[in-house]
Amino acid sequence: MLIVGGFSNEREVSLNAGGDIAKALKESGYEVIVHDLVDCWKLLDVIREERPDVVFNGLYGNWGEDGEIQGLLDCLQIPYTHSGVSASAAGMNKYLTKLAAIKCGIKVAKDEKMTFGEFKRNGTSLKLPFVIKPVADGSSCGVYIIENKGDLSKIKYSDDKIELLIEEYISGQELTSMCLEGKAYIVTELRAKSKFYDYKAKYTGGMTEHILPAEIPDEVKNICLDYAEKIHRALGCNTISRTDFRYNPQDGVVMLEINTNPGMTSLSLVPEQVKYALGMSYAQLCDLLVRNAKCRKLKS
Repeated sequence: MLIVGGFSNEREVSLNAGGDIAKALKESGYEVIVHDLVDCWKLLDVIREERPDVVFNGLYGNWGEDGEIQGLLDCLQIPYTHSGVSASAAGMNKYLTKLAAIKCGIKVAKDEKMTFGEFKRNGTSLKLPFVIKPVADGSSCGVYIIENKGDLSKIKYSDDKIELLIEEYISGQELTSMCLEGKAYIVTELRAKSKFYDYKAKYTGGMTEHILPAEIPDEVKNICLDYAEKIHRALGCNTISRTDFRYNPQDGVVMLEINTNPGMTSLSLVPEQVKYALGMSYAQLCDLLVRNAKCRKLKS
């Protein structure tokens, strides 16, 4: 069963990727049931009726890659692709990811964690420019780069209780590296036509140029690969992850975040890197994810 859609801001991204994933799985010989998740009770009804051997997790964002669907599938004892509950929850939470990164010796940006209400009342001790982002959200949703006091008026969140991460702004090249079964192979530079690699730049054709391999010194490449492997292992990711960085000569390589369920259209970054580095086709990658599917086993 391939689950797509879901309840997050990335619902449309998931639906778009679902078509490519379903086609690739069918090419590999799998019988594929595609389920658009809009109602959890309906999902349970379909699972009860179809009794799937494996669930391919094609969901993104909250409820999809933050441990929620993973916990449900663990309880149902159905193996699923990508990472488990703890890795997904920690990877989605940028603050927890940074704590894990620091323990591994990975360089991260200075930050402060607070609610939106606290930020409105007290501001931040970080100097301009800085970045404001939700602690737990994906695809750069709700991210603001604050370069001057006038930019503060642009900040809009629906709830004063939403947890935010305020980070120093790191200028430079936007870099990313996938880690497949514990090994990172290659680094891509993302040259966005917009100010940064935001939601529009990620999912609008022609908005971002992928430089593969990245035009960076070997030392920088090796640091990116090392960081990608370390955070993948530290969180206990399963099969695939993708880690994003910023680099400039003054700050060096700074890790931004990890994606435990990275984009999976046939033109996404991970399939592109896997094909370049390993000669693995998109269908082969989808097949590998299915073959590595697992769930947390109940103790007898």
